[in-house]
Amino acid sequence: MNAEKQYIDFYKEVKGTIAERSSQEMNTCRKAALHTFATQGFPLPKVERYRYAKVEADFSPDYGIALTPINGPLPPHCFRIAEATPYARTLYNKVADTTDSIVALNTMLSVDTLVVHVPKGTRVEHPIQINNTLKGEQDTMVCRRILIIMEELAQADVIITDRATSQSRFLTNQVVEVVMQDGSHLSLYETEETHLLCTRYSSVFVQQGRNSSFHHTNLTLFNGHTRNRLDVQLQGEGSEVTANGCVIADKMQRVDNNTLIDHQVPNCRSNELYKYVLDDNAVGAFAGKILVREGAQKTVSKETNANLCATRSARMFTQPMLEIYADDVKCSHGSTVGQMDDAALFYMRQRGIDEKEARLLLKAAFITEVIESIPLESLRDRLHVLVDKRLRGELSKCEGCKLCQ
Repeated sequence: MNAEKQYIDFYKEVKGTIAERSSQEMNTCRKAALHTFATQGFPLPKVERYRYAKVEADFSPDYGIALTPINGPLPPHCFRIAEATPYARTLYNKVADTTDSIVALNTMLSVDTLVVHVPKGTRVEHPIQINNTLKGEQDTMVCRRILIIMEELAQADVIITDRATSQSRFLTNQVVEVVMQDGSHLSLYETEETHLLCTRYSSVFVQQGRNSSFHHTNLTLFNGHTRNRLDVQLQGEGSEVTANGCVIADKMQRVDNNTLIDHQVPNCRSNELYKYVLDDNAVGAFAGKILVREGAQKTVSKETNANLCATRSARMFTQPMLEIYADDVKCSHGSTVGQMDDAALFYMRQRGIDEKEARLLLKAAFITEVIESIPLESLRDRLHVLVDKRLRGELSKCEGCKLCQ
């Protein structure tokens, strides 16, 4: 419990400062979060949803912890929680899994919450961009909290980007809560472009109302260690979710995606597609569960995980799961792990393409399906460029830095 103790002791030292800088809604939840974290500690691999994560090792380094509230101008429809509507403030910590110790640690130490609130019937014309830049000379942990509220018939695109501009060690613990009322539509995109000394734990929790539509795309382009969690509760009939992910990893990078799509009512649809390209000694993991509860008839669900290991030393762990308690459903799941297609490489080399370029083209083609599924054209085009740079080893050098040399 040594790693846990350093966070508990730190919280007890600074809880007064945190309370002064935070809102009443956030402060009210801290006592229960402290109890959960102190009781459970960091999840061990024997915990099913953390089977492939190395949580204690990731949180053990002695980080300084950022306690700075949100400042500066915010995009349209975005507010600090203290400035949000009374209704929005009541939704804080109502969707997240409060029994999870990583979420509890975030609830203990988060100073502020960014609230994205789209009113009833509003269609936001331009994407709402949330750019998180990690910089500083000290090794730093950041606890980030975001609450997205989509009222009835509201529509929006939200892009969350993580970048790092200095060579310090960073740990991000992010919790995103999404409340979608009847008939709302949200596309949420997460991109990670950091460096090898960065660790990221992101937990996204979604509640969907009747006839709502949620599209989620998570792209890990460069990182150190990453663990992404996505939990979606389909609570209203006619709701649908699309959850896609793309991972490009090499060197000693590690990426773990864990998803749960919970079909609670009839006539809902879900579709998942996660693709990994792993090179060198990279390690990938995917665990996705489709849960169809009793009475959730007419469910249509598909889950696919496809993985390309470009070297013999790359490792992929995959665990697609179906748990079904209804009898009138159409559900499927599948997973593949393979290496480079030698026949395709030979074909391309026969036509004058050198082996390095041929391998790059095959990797890019493998993950194109995920990029092309993005409805937002401007982001789709930008990601094609970023993926090409990443595969060529140019992404980390595009601004002249030395992070990944």
